[in-house]
Amino acid sequence: MSGIQSFIDMLFIGVITLFPVVNPIGSAFIVNPYLSNLEIQEKRKAVKKIALYAFILCTIALFAGHWILEIFGITIPVVQLAGGIMICKIGWEFLSSDKKEEKTLIDESGESPNSNYTLIQDKLFYPITFPITTGAGSISVLFTLSAHSANAHINMYLINTGAILSAIVVICLLIYFFYLNTKKIIRVIGKEGEQILNRIMAFLIFCVGLQIGITGIKSLIIA
Repeated sequence: MSGIQSFIDMLFIGVITLFPVVNPIGSAFIVNPYLSNLEIQEKRKAVKKIALYAFILCTIALFAGHWILEIFGITIPVVQLAGGIMICKIGWEFLSSDKKEEKTLIDESGESPNSNYTLIQDKLFYPITFPITTGAGSISVLFTLSAHSANAHINMYLINTGAILSAIVVICLLIYFFYLNTKKIIRVIGKEGEQILNRIMAFLIFCVGLQIGITGIKSLIIA
């Protein structure tokens, strides 16, 4: 019974700690400009890939993240700084982009909507999955959760790790749901509301990138 309770507790902790850093609701609005020109089948296919990539990335971070960073001699603050710079770049591109550019990208091709998926499929991992969906914050949280049970008894380690993996699955399902249904939410707020929301989200992306980068700099200075 204590094993079941431990599993539930760790599952709850995993979901609660991962949800704010992944932020599937906010990230859905950030990612929407990339997916807005896709047909429903193409969008479903793209979102499935994003959720799968997020699961693989989080699982690798959970089991092998520490060793990968040690092999390359990279610290978490450096990952935070680099991730912050990349997110700032994405936010700046969204802020400075013109809506007309998106339309000419499709109009000039003169092809069926299938070409739209081809245009964004190379972006499904970078920058959509990493660092927008699962970035330095997610990796840091998973490192912390894995360290929490690293020295535990083998049975407790398996229970805790299974619970964290289950939490990752829950978060990936939320990513799939919100990314797939963003258009429905936007439809409620209207076209003008969408444009305003996109600009606000672009500014917030830039601010989030700055915050992550500054956190990394502070950690490097303290260290």
